[in-house]
Amino acid sequence: MKLSKAEKLKSIAAFLNAEFDGNPDFEITGINEIHMVKPGDLTFVDHPKYYDKALNSAATTILINKKVEKPEGKSLIFSDDPFTGYMKLVKKFRPFIPASKMISDTAEIGEGTVIQPGAFVGEHVKIGNNCIIHANVSIYSHSVIGNNVIIHSGTVIGADGFYFQKRVNETLKFESCGRAILKDHVEIGAMCTIDRGVSGDTIVDEYTKFDNHVQVGHDTYIGKRCLLASAVLVAGVTRIEDDVILWGQVVVNKDITIHKGAVVLAVSAVDKSLEGGKTYFGAPAELASKKWREMALLRRLPEIYNKFRSIK
Repeated sequence: MKLSKAEKLKSIAAFLNAEFDGNPDFEITGINEIHMVKPGDLTFVDHPKYYDKALNSAATTILINKKVEKPEGKSLIFSDDPFTGYMKLVKKFRPFIPASKMISDTAEIGEGTVIQPGAFVGEHVKIGNNCIIHANVSIYSHSVIGNNVIIHSGTVIGADGFYFQKRVNETLKFESCGRAILKDHVEIGAMCTIDRGVSGDTIVDEYTKFDNHVQVGHDTYIGKRCLLASAVLVAGVTRIEDDVILWGQVVVNKDITIHKGAVVLAVSAVDKSLEGGKTYFGAPAELASKKWREMALLRRLPEIYNKFRSIK
């Protein structure tokens, strides 16, 4: 998440009541979890396994629970509980604001856009021109909707990402501060859910179309001109490139890429990245031609077994 204005290292450390190592006027321009960091960002690390990854990442301020040597060009903030400190920063810079009306006064709504009765539009939402937002759609705060977008009834745009930290006897919520972005000419079916990024953006790009009951997880990118049929489930931090088709009840695992022009046939499960321009089927999904040959052989197994028995 990019901050509305740069913050000084000394002010962030004071807010957290923490020691720091670096120029007190060192600027922090964003806060992001480790998978999304950019120069200027503050991130956190609370496990020795990930110290090197955080310290060598693009982030330039690291909230950490061990006194370590400061990398050149960076700053450090020391805390016994970096996760809790980071959550305090999320709540400070992207606080939850209770709604007082169905369409927030801070929402920006473009010319020619129709918002049907019962739709909810939250704080600082941006909706472009000539959109149709059907009844009982919920668009959470800070979501961005492009021009000529259609969203059908019951859909939720920008709910929190499914992201938690497991601890002994408790499960802690990783507060989401990212956005959900639908670009121009997107159409979203009824009863879909598109979660916002945990600290980055979940994006559905131009001319992509969803059927009903589609779920998209946090920080996922779905490219241009894609088609997602009914009951498709896409996990978080996944990349689906342009012109991909996912037919009904396809399930896609997290942290993978489906490359340009791939087609995944109905009732398949994608557990690894797929090459573009090919058709896939099965659980786990493989090239459809290979899977069909395997299925043909499986149907012949009783015949083969009986022949083998007769030979014996």
